[in-house]
Order: sequence, then C-alpha cells, then structure tokens
Amino acid sequence: MSMPAPRLAAALTLIAIATGASRLAAARTRPRFEPTDLEMEEGGEFEVDLEIGFIRSQGPARLVIPDFELDLGILPNLELDLDGAYAIEGPDTGPFSLDHAAPDNLWLALKLGIYDDHDPDTHEGRAFGVQIGPKLPSARGAHGIGVESLLLFGGSTRWLTAVLNVGGFLDPAPDAVSPRPVALESGLDLEMRLGSGDHFQLTGECALVHFKSTYADQLGVTGGINWSPNDNLDISLVGLVGFLPGNDRYGVLVGVAPKMRLFGG
Repeated sequence: MSMPAPRLAAALTLIAIATGASRLAAARTRPRFEPTDLEMEEGGEFEVDLEIGFIRSQGPARLVIPDFELDLGILPNLELDLDGAYAIEGPDTGPFSLDHAAPDNLWLALKLGIYDDHDPDTHEGRAFGVQIGPKLPSARGAHGIGVESLLLFGGSTRWLTAVLNVGGFLDPAPDAVSPRPVALESGLDLEMRLGSGDHFQLTGECALVHFKSTYADQLGVTGGINWSPNDNLDISLVGLVGFLPGNDRYGVLVGVAPKMRLFGG
C-alpha cells in the first residue's frame, strides 16, 4: 500500500530535519574540557584566573575575552568555583571578523578535598577530592540545567605535581532540536617546577571526552609556561592542539591570575 504524496513529502521532510540536526550536533565543537588541579584556596582567599587569546575551531575562529575561573576559599578543604568563557566568534567562511558573541555555559561547582597527606621533608604528597555542581545555560540558545562532576586524584614530588581527573557531564540543551551533550571525561593536569625559587613552572594538560550523544569525541593537549613573581600573582602563556573532530584545532592564550583576601585572617 503506497503512502499518499503529501504524507510522503512530510515524512521525508521530517527525516531530513532530524538528519540535519544530528549532523549539526556531531559537527558542533563543544567547549574543550580543561582538567583541574587540587589546589585549594584558603578560607577567605579569592583568585581570579583570566585567559584571553585566539582559538581556531573546526569551523569559525574565535577571540576569547576571557576564559575565566573564579575560586573562593570557604574552608581549608572546601572551595566554591565558577567556570565560564566569553568569546567573539567569526563566520564559518571567509576572513575572520567579529561576527557574533559566543558565550559558554557556566559551571558553578564545589571542590572538596577529602584526603591530603604531605611530607614536608621529602616534599612528596598524595591527595583525593571531588568537584561537582550544576551547569547553567548561559550559552546562546541553551536551556535547561545540566551537571558536571569530577573525581580528582593527585600526587606530588619536589618538582612535579600531577592530578588525574575522571568524571562526566550532562550539559544544557544547545537549542530546541539538538540532543543534550552527555559524555564521560578524563584528563591529566601536570605542573613541573623549575629552579629553587618556584617562580617558573612548565604546565601541561591532556584531556579526553567520549560522548554518549551525537557529538564528536575530543582529544586535546595544552602546554605552556607560568611565571609567579610572588605568592599572589601568576602570569602564563599556553598553546593548545586538538586531535579529534570534536576539538578546537589550535590556539594560544595569555593568562593572568591575581589572588586576594576578602575575609578572615
């Protein structure tokens, strides 16, 4: 029994829309996963970590102004964090221009240090913590509340600190037709201290994201150098490279991270 022509046309249209939405979701570059560390701000201390720079995605390029992380120490082992980014993105084709705003969703999270064992004589240490909180729909067209959680396993020597991140997320829906990004994520955050004064550090990250929805997986690395002229200021230069279709292709970011005391002794 054949389907009437109007119904057939409507069915083909719906299939095309669904297929197009699925391809768009698979092609869209989700913001990169940045593995975090187990550094905890003291109670009353507030750190503002800002990065600005240029990133080339699989499609348009964007000017990041800025990528930010705000950390407020509440207790010796409890910190409140807010992560996000604001960028100006260019068109998909043609020369780069400041075409439209491209903010990311916000992650409001608590970071809890559960275990910390440090030997001041050998400078060796081990630590374990969690970071968890809601994802707020601040990106263009996003709606609904998401969530992200990470388990953090850290180890350190006199010259090297490494933190393994393992977790996952459910992001806000990017628009009315695309599926929500759902994924498992893992990463490694590294810091190598140079010299005896601890003023310079080499930094690196490796991040892997495996999506359960129709988005492309990510595998990216970053590397850079950090200068700490004093205990309350860090200045950094970081380059990034992506290796899978879901990643940004490359980019460079300049960062500044001042720290101040808001309350407490």
